[in-house]
Amino acid sequence: MTEQEAGENAGLEGQRATEGATPSRRGFRVERFAALDLGTNNCRLLVAAPSGRNFRIVDSFSRIVRLGEGLLQSGALSEQAMVRAVDALKVCAEKIARRNVTHMRCIATQACRGAANGPEFLEIVREQTGLKFEIISPEEEARLAVRGCVDLLDRNSAAGLIFDIGGGSTELSWVRPGGDAAAAVIAAWKSMPFGVVMLSEKWGGREIDADKYVKMVESVRSDILALGDPGNLKHVFKNDDAHFLGTSGTITSIAGVHLKLRRYKRDRVDGLWLDSDDVRSVSQKLRAMNFSERAKEPCIGEERADLVVCGCAILEALLLEWPVSRVRVADRGLREGILADLARQAQRQRRRNRRRGRRGKKRNTDAPNS
Repeated sequence: MTEQEAGENAGLEGQRATEGATPSRRGFRVERFAALDLGTNNCRLLVAAPSGRNFRIVDSFSRIVRLGEGLLQSGALSEQAMVRAVDALKVCAEKIARRNVTHMRCIATQACRGAANGPEFLEIVREQTGLKFEIISPEEEARLAVRGCVDLLDRNSAAGLIFDIGGGSTELSWVRPGGDAAAAVIAAWKSMPFGVVMLSEKWGGREIDADKYVKMVESVRSDILALGDPGNLKHVFKNDDAHFLGTSGTITSIAGVHLKLRRYKRDRVDGLWLDSDDVRSVSQKLRAMNFSERAKEPCIGEERADLVVCGCAILEALLLEWPVSRVRVADRGLREGILADLARQAQRQRRRNRRRGRRGKKRNTDAPNS
């Protein structure tokens, strides 16, 4: 899927949680996969079971914990933020145990990458929950985001820009679609050191007037401009032969507001195509609202009301530097990427086991009778 084959399996052996695994009728364990993503703003879990070449979700959990709150000023995770995160992770650990998970990967991203006490905090998590996290690199974070949503790329386009606007960073991946999802190639990736939590703390996310919003967009745009043309694809975007694919709370919130949903519905949002003008229109609508008005939006709520406009500013800056007319929405990303990796790993292990089993039977057949 990427140009670097060696990166495909890096760090993907996953954790094994074999205790309590449920045996099937044939005596083999029933496989269950878990993907746990601890970000700057959210703690998210998906538990899935194999389903042919894919998987089906059997349990999920998501909670806003704001682990990176105050990190920009202090350089460390605060006591209150760590308590919130551990409380959420205890719920995740209970779900993982109850679902008899056999293959698991737990990742931590920008907040733990950037905090002086990030590794120390994850050791506390291990002691209190039994969950062992790995702090992944920005490159791996980008790869997993692409892996999780690449099925939604328009294969008739010459290129796509997959963006993941997080709490503490924004991952950008320039992708060339192929004949199928497996043939897509990451031409370049970049990790930007800003996300919605960081910008909200810097600019004040509760109330943003038009002047402040323009300055925030221009500040982000200057950082994006400094990237140059990492995948040599700028001409494709200028010729309108490319599109955006967004995987984050920002773009799903924009989609929900655009659709005027009274309650968030994943099946309406995931895979939705938006015109860039629609994205800008909703962004300006949200910017013009005060905090209370945004909090009343069903697809935003109070916990995201001070963050969503900062996400809109990042997306606006991207559109200015990498112009497209179409934006596709993905309600999927890192966790689905992890699950896809775990499912593939388990499939390969099953094949190896079958080959070993066949070789063992052949040896028994060939052995002389005593």
